[in-house]
Amino acid sequence: MDVLDDLVNAALRAARDRGQDVAMVPLPAIAAEAGVSRSTLLRRLGGSRAALDDAVRRAGVDPGGRPSVWERATDAAALIISERGLGALTLERVAENAECSVPSLHTVFGGRDGMLAAVFERHGPVIELEELAAELPESLEETVRALHRIFIRAFQREPRVVAGLLSEVMARPKAPVAEMSRTTFPRMFRVFSELLLPHVHAGRLRDLPIPLLVQQLIGPLMAHLMLRPTLEPVVPGGLPPVDFASEEFVRMYLRAVAVEPPSESTRISP
Repeated sequence: MDVLDDLVNAALRAARDRGQDVAMVPLPAIAAEAGVSRSTLLRRLGGSRAALDDAVRRAGVDPGGRPSVWERATDAAALIISERGLGALTLERVAENAECSVPSLHTVFGGRDGMLAAVFERHGPVIELEELAAELPESLEETVRALHRIFIRAFQREPRVVAGLLSEVMARPKAPVAEMSRTTFPRMFRVFSELLLPHVHAGRLRDLPIPLLVQQLIGPLMAHLMLRPTLEPVVPGGLPPVDFASEEFVRMYLRAVAVEPPSESTRISP
């Protein structure tokens, strides 16, 4: 059975109950019908409802409607960033690729900065981070590993936009693109607090300011992921697998801030 079959059935039920085409049913309504959260639904769909619409067509039903301007524009913007870089992103180019008007982009996003924030939310780690916080891992070590896996997926997911957006924010903190950090970064730090503070209160993690705990947790991994495409072709013998590098960073983090670091027996080999 296709992994999307249960979502297809949920979408068809929601559409029937509402008397609408499947494409017009909001994702939260489909998620509620499927008995999952909106973030879980999006994760299973790969961040876009296009996979669901395709599955509905394979089931012999026309989903009808058309993706919203928000969906078409964020997908178009992400593809432009991935293929041509952030400098190539203009509202005019997005409007052309998304088959909409520039005024409609202003209405939906409030401008280019709002659109970039939407692209980061759609293709970045935010949704998965919030989902992880809703289902806390049992141990500190597993929490750190789960966070690393989320960031690895975000950096490697196509279209690849996370590295470019974060690089621009860090390089030009006063540039217009940095406005996206004012909407998404507080959400991310709230999630990190929910994930790490219980371990601080339980005495498993040093009582350090959350920003320092977060920087030590994801800083080395992010630097590795952002530099990897540049270094891999020129480093003799290549770089170690991403999973191996992540595990080493996990161990470094736990040795630095955990009250009881993990044993050496958990070390993996490249």
